[in-house]
Amino acid sequence: MTSNRIERDSMGELAVPTDALYGAQTQRAINNFPVSQQAMPESFIRALIKIKSAAATANVKLGAIPDKMGAAINQAATGLLADERLMSHFPVDIFQTGSGTSSNMNANEVLSTLATNLYGDKVGPNDHINYGQSSNDVIPTCIHVSAAIELNTKLLPALQHLSVTIKQKASTVRHHVKTGRTHLMDAMPVRFNQSLLSWANQIDQNIVHIESLLPDLHSLAQGGTAVGTGINAHPDFADEFSQELSQLTGLTFTPAENFFSHIGSQDIAVSLSGQLKTTAVSIIKIANDLRWMNSGPLAGLGEIELEALQPGSSIMPGKVNPVIPEAAAMVGAQVIGNDTTISIAGQSGNFELNVMLPVIAHNLLNSIELLSNVSELLADKAIATFVVKEEKLKEALTRNPILVTALNAVIGYEKAAKIAKLAYAENRAIIEVASEETGMDKQELAKLLDPEKLTHGGIQ
Repeated sequence: MTSNRIERDSMGELAVPTDALYGAQTQRAINNFPVSQQAMPESFIRALIKIKSAAATANVKLGAIPDKMGAAINQAATGLLADERLMSHFPVDIFQTGSGTSSNMNANEVLSTLATNLYGDKVGPNDHINYGQSSNDVIPTCIHVSAAIELNTKLLPALQHLSVTIKQKASTVRHHVKTGRTHLMDAMPVRFNQSLLSWANQIDQNIVHIESLLPDLHSLAQGGTAVGTGINAHPDFADEFSQELSQLTGLTFTPAENFFSHIGSQDIAVSLSGQLKTTAVSIIKIANDLRWMNSGPLAGLGEIELEALQPGSSIMPGKVNPVIPEAAAMVGAQVIGNDTTISIAGQSGNFELNVMLPVIAHNLLNSIELLSNVSELLADKAIATFVVKEEKLKEALTRNPILVTALNAVIGYEKAAKIAKLAYAENRAIIEVASEETGMDKQELAKLLDPEKLTHGGIQ
């Protein structure tokens, strides 16, 4: 049986596991919210600890807490961040109080226990660790800080890697010409690199749009305390805190121009989530193109062959499936779902406080993590390694009646349509039918209908 100790808070006494670093308020949250059995994301907790460390340093410089106490808090924070069992100290469920007070107090209590041991005297969770702060500005700050760190260290590098990989692959498949498709039907030919560079452009646009949101994301609610007025915080705390946090993280954070909007709304998080959704849509588009081109290998398009990573069926021997594009498409679906949750949660800014902060944090960070991981997989295990099936490409191109589009300027749309339909009906090469119907020389037609030349556009 687990042994307990008795802890006290403003509501009275409560039994807490003897070896737990947290105290009564965290235990109350554990008891009150047995909802999902999911704790807040580790990236959120790590950002929260850094926030507490920066606050302690700022409060020392402003004379709010003793130097040695601040040093003890910082030492405790550093030790926590290096602890392999970090998350065991932060068990509070995602679905908790909407301000995230339970998670804030969880951090305050854990750091209080550790810092007290180091300092040799009581370091209070509220009076010292949380000095000049409120859950109402700490948690919105933590959403911004954790998301900013994850974007800068994971998602943006992953997307850049995906873009570079696509461009490198495009340069190696430039000489391949394939049948273009609109409405999933045969259309004018395109070069393989044209298709891939379209994907790269989608990813590059997403990178630009995400980066455009970073200045807003780097603006913080910290200093607004309970409702945005800054009650109980030193007038210079917000500036000092942002400077300290910037040094800790290597990112440039600044106080919000208006604390009220950063505490009462989550519009910046909603905007970021919307852009992550757009990125997810781009990923799904790329994944689906890969799946279609890989389909077959005999009864589908069979234009490429994806790397074989695992058996595709428990009953059909030899079957191999496009597992990485499928995983990418599922990630896209999840991110779109996360965005819906964040959008609904973003509406819950009631007067001076949004009251769905933990679920916003969880879904936002989940979207960033999923997109980061799957972008690298898509780059390394699908795009970089697929093989073009040249014979399959040529087979479809030589029989594609849509090539007759190039003759529009010579024979007119109506006659070209007649030739295309006849070629379809008789399953014959377009050059043969066009020669018979127009009397044009086959060599001239071959030049006019050369698929590679047609990929350059213009009148042939």
